[in-house]
Amino acid sequence: MTRRINILDDDDDDPVLSAINLVDVFLVAIAILMIAVIKDPSRELLRGEVTIIQDAGKPTMKILVKEGAKLTRFEASGASTQGNGTKAGTAYQLSDGTLVYVPSSANATESSQ
Repeated sequence: MTRRINILDDDDDDPVLSAINLVDVFLVAIAILMIAVIKDPSRELLRGEVTIIQDAGKPTMKILVKEGAKLTRFEASGASTQGNGTKAGTAYQLSDGTLVYVPSSANATESSQ
């Protein structure tokens, strides 16, 4: 009696195996989506302090400051302010556009040297 070896078993046509493979694919897709949600950089906006400046340097400038759960909004009125005060220091703009503030106490030590 010779026994015949069948390479393709009857189990290869089972539709349940296809459903199990689809479940595996969906589990991998869900894992990838969960990792993407965890590493989302906008989640940092939900925690800590955040400052957003809109239309910087223009009369319509707005500043939003979020400190924890508190959200504060500042809007420019377009008018200049008046009042009494003293000079606090000097601001310099470098060639790359950054501003450097030098307090008045540092100015006094530089001018005396």
